[in-house]
Amino acid sequence: MKKLLLVSAIASFGTVVLPGNAALAQTVGQSPPEQDGQIEELIVTGSRSPERLDEVTASVTVIDSDALQQDLKLTAELQNILSFRVSGMAPATNSTSNFGQTLRGRSTLVMIDGVPQSTPLRNGALDVRTIDPAALQRIEVVKGATSIYGNGAAGGIINYITREAGEQSFNVELNQQVSLNQVESDDTAGSRSSVTVDGTLDRFNYVFNATRDDNGLQRDADGDIIGQALYGLSGVRAQSLFGKLGFQIDVDKSLSLTANYYDSEQVERLIDVTSSINDGTKTYAVKPTAGQTILGEAQGVDGNTNVVLQYRDAQLLANTSLTVDAYTQEIQNVFFYSSFFADATAGLSGGNSVILSEKYGVRVNLESVFDFDGIEATFIYGADLLNDVTSQPLADGRIWVPEMDMSNEALYLQSKWVAGDWVFKAGLRDEQVDIDVPDYTTLRMCGTDNVCRGGNPIAGGKLSYSDTTYNVGVRYNVSDAFSPFISYSQGFDVSDLGLLLRAASVPNLDQVQTEASVIDHYEIGVSGRYGVFNYELAVYESESELGTATVESPPGSGLYVPVRAPQKIEGWEVALGLQASEHLELGTTYSYVEGRDPDTGIYLDARKIAPPKFTAWADYRLGNGLVASVQWLKVMNRDRFDPIDPITGRYSGAEAPVESYDVVNASGSYRRDNWQVSLGVENLFNEAYFPARAQAFTYNGYNTMGLGRTVKVGLTVDF
Repeated sequence: MKKLLLVSAIASFGTVVLPGNAALAQTVGQSPPEQDGQIEELIVTGSRSPERLDEVTASVTVIDSDALQQDLKLTAELQNILSFRVSGMAPATNSTSNFGQTLRGRSTLVMIDGVPQSTPLRNGALDVRTIDPAALQRIEVVKGATSIYGNGAAGGIINYITREAGEQSFNVELNQQVSLNQVESDDTAGSRSSVTVDGTLDRFNYVFNATRDDNGLQRDADGDIIGQALYGLSGVRAQSLFGKLGFQIDVDKSLSLTANYYDSEQVERLIDVTSSINDGTKTYAVKPTAGQTILGEAQGVDGNTNVVLQYRDAQLLANTSLTVDAYTQEIQNVFFYSSFFADATAGLSGGNSVILSEKYGVRVNLESVFDFDGIEATFIYGADLLNDVTSQPLADGRIWVPEMDMSNEALYLQSKWVAGDWVFKAGLRDEQVDIDVPDYTTLRMCGTDNVCRGGNPIAGGKLSYSDTTYNVGVRYNVSDAFSPFISYSQGFDVSDLGLLLRAASVPNLDQVQTEASVIDHYEIGVSGRYGVFNYELAVYESESELGTATVESPPGSGLYVPVRAPQKIEGWEVALGLQASEHLELGTTYSYVEGRDPDTGIYLDARKIAPPKFTAWADYRLGNGLVASVQWLKVMNRDRFDPIDPITGRYSGAEAPVESYDVVNASGSYRRDNWQVSLGVENLFNEAYFPARAQAFTYNGYNTMGLGRTVKVGLTVDF
């Protein structure tokens, strides 16, 4: 099998493939590729530089190119792919939003080639869907709090690594896929088209991809249209453009320019028939009748643009390399229309909120390697500069969250010492964050209860945060079968400042409770490969004196305020892979997470904590071009709260119990020469279920069912 040369456009999170023994941090059950009869070892990094997997002192999951291509037979929704492939990731729902889809009970920092897509200043939870998977080579997930890339990675990092050019001068890949719901097919026909062109010409290389994905209507196991108003996928059209140009200046120096554009909007407007989980009925959507008006704008990602210019010198000095990245990111997220934004005095019956974010950044990363009498020492150090301007107005021009202008400066140092079978790591990051907030007035809102809120003038000012965070870890590679590690890392999190500002009731910014949270994350684990088996086990705990959760206040208002109470989250994950035969691979994972306020013992709700999750899969390769795969996702029970009304059994907030459900997917493909046909079936047994978030969230409109049985047929041609 052709060896993959995976070099990220952002070398600070680069990836390569080197020979060695397979490690489980890639997707469990997916055997690593082989060359010349030797299994290749996949190398990933959580320290801003490529490194061997057996030198990583944290839990890492890599979804490689083969796994991505297999999953694309079933779905192009990255939140679904991550939910199945990454243990510790909360279950996904049939939604464009990853609200409540935490990693180890905390929020993640999503990046594309190291460029942040998340908006920690006002987290809109649309950051997982910011690029099409057709433009990706792989996905790297580093679990546990980390500050190595700055603010926002309380639960870990999801880094989308974009495609690299092939070795030939001209390669073309054409993909066409059609989909249809098998329960009720009316208006469910979907179409996905993608073209990729790449190649290498002397010292130049290039990659271009264009993808368009039209969902059609999404129907549940009963044949009803799945509710659309709260981030639904029905009638969504996604479009993606990606390009990368590289130039090898000489044997050591290179220059690259990467750009991608993504938008995803609801092009077909529907009307929800809403209820809540407390009502015992589901929310579903219907088509508008003649003359019926749908208020507001179409929701979705109304344009996400990233541009990265990178210069790399592999031999700045005899033992030192340099990477400099300059990047920009601009995003506009439009959210659902809400009558809570009504203001009769202004003649307004509601409105859409919009998160606007512009980032400009420069990263300077140096790596020096020394050999001290057989001890290999690596030092990674540099500086990060970031300017992030984020706001959340309404589409009609009213201000809900004022413009927050953040300047972030950081210096960091990571060290790694390899002495025989021992790997020692230690590092620190010194962070300085300054945020300017103008004078503003909280938004006056008179919702359906005719009670007006807001309209409070707030004197702005400057908020400053500074901290130094640390990490340390040890791994002992006793043998291929037994490689334990232990680590401690800290994350730095400026809790969703926009939530605080939009709900403020005090006259001055100085009186708003805006302290940053520092998360302490402890982990111990072991991984290995013995014969036909590979495995990984990790146990972790994370603590923060100031929480990062939110609560709806007052209940039913649609307004959220932060909860600054301390949090303690504990969990464990196990994964097992088996090469049952030359043709059959099996894999399974289990993850458990639980969290409480350590002072009161009160459990954290479903915005943070997901129920236990079990996954299993089987891949069968016949060797004549035929491949068949089965996936099984089981989400288990979680019942931690009492109803607010014992007689009616009604729950509040995100505290309703979750009952177990199962989803089975199946796919197959046949390849001959330069073409391949594929078949994928989501929800093979047409399970009628409510996803975990839909069960736990008691708010109106969230209780939508999962996708009913849907079939996808695809054709791929490459030349």
